[in-house]
Amino acid sequence: MTDRLDATFAALADPTRRRILAMLLEDDMAVTDVADPFEMSLAAISKHLMVLTAAGLISQEKRGRVKWCKLEPDALREATVWMQGFGLFEPVNLDDFERFLESEFVFGREGGED
Repeated sequence: MTDRLDATFAALADPTRRRILAMLLEDDMAVTDVADPFEMSLAAISKHLMVLTAAGLISQEKRGRVKWCKLEPDALREATVWMQGFGLFEPVNLDDFERFLESEFVFGREGGED
């Protein structure tokens, strides 16, 4: 369990990866579409996607020649349960989490973070 939690929190620690998660809340996306709004190489985006995939936060599948990314919303369940154990956090509502990610996405885009 500890390794999965470490991977989850490490993945969420990066603003680029949080922005990618916010984008994937809307729909599955091709890797090239994920990379489009970022001012970084496709290789750099691919590394971020590998971290998110390794943490189980997203999945990737090849459809024809195109690799697609899909959000795995249940992946945060274990981290949520762990945080609730401290009694400091309310249960994570996926709608609230979506709003949080959207606010991070908007802040990152307007604030110049990439």
